[in-house]
Amino acid sequence: MPSVIIGLALLALWLYCLFDVITTPEEDVRNLPKFMWVLIVIFLADVGALTWLLVGRPRARHAMYASGGGQWVQSGDAPRGPDDDPEFLRSLERRLRDED
Repeated sequence: MPSVIIGLALLALWLYCLFDVITTPEEDVRNLPKFMWVLIVIFLADVGALTWLLVGRPRARHAMYASGGGQWVQSGDAPRGPDDDPEFLRSLERRLRDED
């Protein structure tokens, strides 16, 4: 029974890494071209998956997925909330002045 659980965990890791390599934009992949990473993860299975996680995957602090626009942006480019966006605050202030 433990070998089945370990096998399923390794399969899940391999599938996760394969999906991650395929969906990562080409410009964010580190150290090798994306095509090479796909081949490494497919043919070297779990060793390739771990190598992808440690060496090839984009660093989390450098890339962030913007769910609203559906595109990859640098984490410093997108405001964290409406009250952090200076343009939103200016438009809100204009609307409040017009109502008075």
